[in-house]
Amino acid sequence: MSQSAVRKVIHVDMDAFFASVEQRDNPEYRGKPLVVGGTPAQRGAVAAASYEARHYGIHSAMPSRIAIQRCRHLLFVPPRFEVYRAVSREIQAIFARYTELMEPVSLDEAYLDVTENKPGFPSATWIAQQIKADILAETELTASAGVSCNKFLAKMASGIDKPNGLYVLLPEMADAFTAALPIEKFHGIGAITAQKMQRLGIHTGADLRQWPVEELVRLFGKSGRFYYQICRGVDERAVNPHRERKSIGVETSFLVDLEEPEAVVRELEKLVVALKERADTYRAVGHTLTLKLKYANYRQLSRSRTVTAPIKEIEAIRTIAQELLVAAAIDGQKVRLLGLYLSGLQSEDPEAECVQLKLGV
Repeated sequence: MSQSAVRKVIHVDMDAFFASVEQRDNPEYRGKPLVVGGTPAQRGAVAAASYEARHYGIHSAMPSRIAIQRCRHLLFVPPRFEVYRAVSREIQAIFARYTELMEPVSLDEAYLDVTENKPGFPSATWIAQQIKADILAETELTASAGVSCNKFLAKMASGIDKPNGLYVLLPEMADAFTAALPIEKFHGIGAITAQKMQRLGIHTGADLRQWPVEELVRLFGKSGRFYYQICRGVDERAVNPHRERKSIGVETSFLVDLEEPEAVVRELEKLVVALKERADTYRAVGHTLTLKLKYANYRQLSRSRTVTAPIKEIEAIRTIAQELLVAAAIDGQKVRLLGLYLSGLQSEDPEAECVQLKLGV
């Protein structure tokens, strides 16, 4: 397995993070099916589901109207992202006690390279146990961890014994594990790609290994080379502590479709303010502004503008957003959703040339 075999990587994934925070802070929610997200009346979606809710087949990104059909006594709780971010910072502070090579990929999960670790302890399993214990003691939340020789295998391992699990996937186990793994279970192979592979007769990792890398690249682009590697348990990606946040965004789904142009402009102004506040939170500016629209018939479109000077003042966000709205040419169509996104990010501090914005910070 070349270089990746000598590494010791831990993937830590918090258990039903948003929902667990709500159950921790509100004892009346404990033991009950709960989702964080908008209600059916708000045309919302599930951002996170407690394990009690998952028992009913409810999962993240599910429309709330379907979730309530599956569990009539389901509790809906609005998200408190500032609280989740604060807890995430506590958890990352725990990670930092053990290694400087930490790569957060969201508020609730991260990769840690503990090949060389601060305690100097040779066992990555012991470190994972200590991290889980520290998280529970200091936040009253549980985490699941996967330990292996690379990021892909550690990620797969962390999901095996959830919740509150710890699974060690040794290098010598990787070949049999990936060979038997259903293709739709591979992290990095999405649902659409999995369906395409299944139509080609690829149902397991063992099936995928039968295809030459050149053919996979032809069929799936540059991702084909990655698929060729992970079905063999190979992943040479390093844990990157300077992973950049790609974009910042805000969006709103409306209880009643917007029909009047004036109403669309008013809602767009709210998004402008919210986007500016979020950019300030991350101390970031960007070069590309994107407007997203979804109509009552579910047709979706987006319009973007990239500029040379960083977009940092609220007036600049407002002006570009309004111009993008005009370019979208709504022409009396009913608007179901509006979104505004800032990308091409950089630190707002011009002297902080080496500062990268991490996901989940």
